[in-house]
Amino acid sequence: MAILTTEGLTYTYSAGTPFEKTAVDHVTLEIGQDQMIGVIGHTGSGKSTLMQHFNGLLQPTEGKVLLSGKDIWADKKMLREVRFRVGLVFQYPEYQLFEETVFQDIAFGPKNMGLSEEEIRRRVLWAADALGLERGLLGRSPFALSGGQKRRAAIAGVMAMQPEILILDEPCAGLDPCGRRLMLQQIGNYQRQSRSTVLLVSHSMEDVAEYTQKLLVMNKGRLFCYGDTSEVFRRAEALREIGLRIPQITSLMLALRQRGYDLPEDIYTVAQAKDALLRLLRREEQTC
Repeated sequence: MAILTTEGLTYTYSAGTPFEKTAVDHVTLEIGQDQMIGVIGHTGSGKSTLMQHFNGLLQPTEGKVLLSGKDIWADKKMLREVRFRVGLVFQYPEYQLFEETVFQDIAFGPKNMGLSEEEIRRRVLWAADALGLERGLLGRSPFALSGGQKRRAAIAGVMAMQPEILILDEPCAGLDPCGRRLMLQQIGNYQRQSRSTVLLVSHSMEDVAEYTQKLLVMNKGRLFCYGDTSEVFRRAEALREIGLRIPQITSLMLALRQRGYDLPEDIYTVAQAKDALLRLLRREEQTC
């Protein structure tokens, strides 16, 4: 069942001026519940603009955004509820920290929801635990944290609202490889525990290959394709044609296929490649 739907969604910046530019062009799609979805596209493809429509930060020039079947712009009073149900975390969210303590920063969203103090505390602790923030840090100033800890605190502030849809715009930007992997693992754990829908905007094909079940690909403001991750990466040549690279392991497997090795077309993680190569070696041993 679709929780979020767009119908002919179009957005034009500076409409009616010499600087007019259509950033999102008649996008129609359905996003289901309890999914981890990667959002990819080259710079300027319209992916970030599209994401900002999902929680009402931008109003469509044409078309509709439907949340649980209801047009989010049908009644502007509804937008407050929409933004609690669809959480959006911008790139480098740590720059938006402002409270005196980490606890207060994470609690800011739940407080605005009018929740009880007991429920706010429960959600803050739950979100901090989900992102691996030690409870001893909650009483400290957010500005005394390390860069990675600040990032986690900022994301926890949105998670604490327990949105049905969580949009993360490049959540791993600037993190080292270890921090990147830990962050993605924690986001994946959060998605499974909360059974929410997570939209992960990323330039890393390896990240979306490993952690998402579906991929949404934007190109020049249009929806290029949307489907299971394996199906999308099977279209390797088409992705290259629009300026996107495929995961390195996929490139390697395609090169081996071209040299005559009997390998599947839809390998896009190291684990899949390992299994496929071991099967191939066993077959080769049996024929010797």
